Amino acid sequence: MSQPQDDAFGAFVPGPRATHAPTGSGPLDGVAFAVKDLFDIAGVVTTGGNPDWARTHPPAAGTAPVVAALLAAGAHVVGKTKTVELAFGLTGENPWHGTPRNPRVPARLPGGSSCGSVAAVAGGIVPLALGSDTGGSVRIPASYCGLYGLRPTQGAISLAGTIPLAPSLDTPGWFTREAGLLERVGSVLLPGESGRLSGPLLRVVEPWANADPAVVAALGPALERLAPLFGPALPIELMPEGVAAFYAAYRAVSGDEAWTAHGPWITETKPALSPPVAGRFRAASEITAAQVAAAQRLRQAVQARLRPLLAGGAVLVYPTSPAPAPEVAAPAAEFERVREITIGVTALAGLAGVPEVTLPAATVRMPDGDAPVGLSLVAGFGRDRALLALAREAARLLGLP
Repeated sequence: MSQPQDDAFGAFVPGPRATHAPTGSGPLDGVAFAVKDLFDIAGVVTTGGNPDWARTHPPAAGTAPVVAALLAAGAHVVGKTKTVELAFGLTGENPWHGTPRNPRVPARLPGGSSCGSVAAVAGGIVPLALGSDTGGSVRIPASYCGLYGLRPTQGAISLAGTIPLAPSLDTPGWFTREAGLLERVGSVLLPGESGRLSGPLLRVVEPWANADPAVVAALGPALERLAPLFGPALPIELMPEGVAAFYAAYRAVSGDEAWTAHGPWITETKPALSPPVAGRFRAASEITAAQVAAAQRLRQAVQARLRPLLAGGAVLVYPTSPAPAPEVAAPAAEFERVREITIGVTALAGLAGVPEVTLPAATVRMPDGDAPVGLSLVAGFGRDRALLALAREAARLLGLP
């Protein structure tokens, strides 16, 4: 088994590659995959993208079940990929290991926190890579780099052997360049289910209004080409509280859980953290019980709103990200603006706990090149396999791989 030597996009963690041969045979025979450096591989230190975390933690005693399942299905690991420190970021920056390049538009960021995994697949190094998604860290990089990406139903796939960020929002996820492989990985990792999605296709008004006009213009024709699935998309309002309220709820829940997970280590170790990540942990430490309670009320309302709506087979559709990837040289204030308007939308499926797949549906002409933007399909709780089958059919209608 050969190991890819080309890492022109800086996808992999510096140093010797962590590799693992298949442990079985199955639908992923011969598939090389990369693993975000949040998931354990036995005998390897899981660094979480931070040298002080690596220094204060021993090599993993076992391999994360999600990685082990892929190995048992015939796939093999070719390396660990970079992540934003402790997965606490959406742009893809890492000052310690280096920030990966966006293979599609090199002057722009790849997206995070699964930045290395998206770069490895978009750069053609591997056909498959594992990432994690808390506030959008699979969906947004996939949109920025022109890939398929899945955030599965909350709790559908074990996160044992994984560094947490916000456990009630964390999910594993994966990137591919082809819809068929995305679905094949789902057949290995996802619980079984029966039936197909029956529609209708629901165009969620608020994310479309939140997106840049150029993104709406680019994705509009793709949405029209999906009409053979269930007929023309029907408009629906599902975020009457506003995108900003969804961002605030996500920030309160995730920040409170992130500080619970890592606050004691940060307080004791006083690790070196990049300024953006340090700032997020500092803000997380100051979240109040009242903020968390208000956020949980919105979360419960969103679940009560979405889960019955989608239980009969309806599918939501909206832009995965409101804008193309930000430029590497953009000011920090721009990164924060993009983070807020983006997570305000990704929080819809995240707070509801339902699966979301993003399709590489369009590009937006920018001065530095054609920047990819994704189109998201969202299905009911536990309908992941049906959603992946729908994504494959949607890819055929859109003329995608």
